[in-house]
Amino acid sequence: MTESASQSPLLIVNPRSGGGKTGKIFDAMRVPLQRALGDFDVVFTERGRHAVDFARDAAIEGRDRVIAVGGDGTIHEVVNGLMEAREKGSQVPRLGVIGQGTGGDFRRTLGIEHRLDRYCAAIAGGKTRRLDVGRASFSGHDGAPATSFFVNILSVGIGGVVDQLVAQASRGLGGTFAYFGASLQGLIKSEIGVLDCTLSFAGRTREERITTRNLAICNGRFFGSGMMVAPMAELDDGVFEVVSLGAASKLRFMVESSTRIYSGDHIGKEGVQHFRCNKITVALRNEEIADRFLLDVDGEPLGRLPMEIEMIPGALEVLVP
Repeated sequence: MTESASQSPLLIVNPRSGGGKTGKIFDAMRVPLQRALGDFDVVFTERGRHAVDFARDAAIEGRDRVIAVGGDGTIHEVVNGLMEAREKGSQVPRLGVIGQGTGGDFRRTLGIEHRLDRYCAAIAGGKTRRLDVGRASFSGHDGAPATSFFVNILSVGIGGVVDQLVAQASRGLGGTFAYFGASLQGLIKSEIGVLDCTLSFAGRTREERITTRNLAICNGRFFGSGMMVAPMAELDDGVFEVVSLGAASKLRFMVESSTRIYSGDHIGKEGVQHFRCNKITVALRNEEIADRFLLDVDGEPLGRLPMEIEMIPGALEVLVP
């Protein structure tokens, strides 16, 4: 690759994000993008995990900036590609975000307004923030060992069920609508898990048995299209905020937890637990519900318990306002 090519930003575009809207409008985005960013290269994903390959190759080729154009799932894949390259010794490009998806949760934590000019300004401005990244090992849906990096939130319980429903639903009416409908269906299908957890933090380890419909291990603050599950979370403090939403009845869970969670008011309320750690293992005691107590990894339904998660501090640089 030539020096000039390596310094051109690579836009990794998921044309199916936003219910297919991204693919339809991307040509109209080219002029404002070029005005803000100068020359750039573009690749379009054609299958699941394709962005992982593109991002990994871009890092190995020596790109300076890689821009994820899509939803939280696209950002998740790009992060995984960059982290795979990092673990092989490559210099990692700076990550840019142009949110075009259903949820928009990662950009909310970054504080980027959902406007193309705001995304472009953050990328062109050159200001970066070091991000922590989580590494998770768990059981894939086929029962084989699996691993994944995550930059925002990994949860287990109702979140993984909702992920599967969202993936099956039409997103044409918008992200919040899609997540709201899937959340109602997911609540009906949800089960209460009894979890044996080992949490490590500041050189100390503790054991906790947690009974819950959903346990969230949070690097970022938002999941589920705007639910502020961890209002205290910071992307660069080397700490996971672990939030259990408790084991309330389905009706009470919907009325209390699911309404308060959009403003973060659930923290400190009855049944909600909060822990801090930089490493955690989780096992499900009532294994008969394993197929209804699933993982949500940055919005992706990737597997099930048991799992082990560790923090990688300051692993990536992201372009921010």
